[in-house]
Amino acid sequence: MSIHTILFDLDGTLIDTNELIIASFEHTFHHYGKPFSREKAIEFIGPPLKESFQQIDPAQVNAMIATYREHNLQHHDEYVTAFPYVVETLTRLKKHGLQLGIVTTKMRHTVNKGLKLTAIDHFFETIITLDDVTHAKPHPEPIVKAMSNLSAQPETTLMVGDNSHDIEAGQNAGVATAAVAWSLRGKEELLAYNPTYMLDDIRDLLTIIEV
Repeated sequence: MSIHTILFDLDGTLIDTNELIIASFEHTFHHYGKPFSREKAIEFIGPPLKESFQQIDPAQVNAMIATYREHNLQHHDEYVTAFPYVVETLTRLKKHGLQLGIVTTKMRHTVNKGLKLTAIDHFFETIITLDDVTHAKPHPEPIVKAMSNLSAQPETTLMVGDNSHDIEAGQNAGVATAAVAWSLRGKEELLAYNPTYMLDDIRDLLTIIEV
């Protein structure tokens, strides 16, 4: 398979925001007196916040989102780092002439903050956030939009992510998919979604692309 374009999810794939997200969910659960555990917070990593909080209390969704985001932004820089070998791998992919993009369910200002803090903001030619689409992953719209921005073809595009939503969105858009084994969801859970590739290490991309 010849890959010319790689689209990445951001959180949990390129940058480690897991503990920040878990802390923000736990803060929100506590604030609204909801008896949920760390395990519930991990379950909520990936989908848009609205979708997650709708399951908990439909009447307070917007207030809970506001509480979560306030905590998340306030503590962002204390937690967030790039995963091992991410910068090195992106550098080599870029040198090899690949088009790189981000497709995320986060809002643009938080995305920009994470990219800048981890110094990987200059690698990507398109960044599709929750603000840019009507339908979030697993709907194919964000991936289709990213491909359109890059004039990329589905048959030469790879979607990389740490969540079932990433794999399903890729499959729905007709592109190859790669799941990451460092996902908090666990390798076995992601294998159930039949990704084209399973990455045990971000550098596995270099082998796939034959860099």
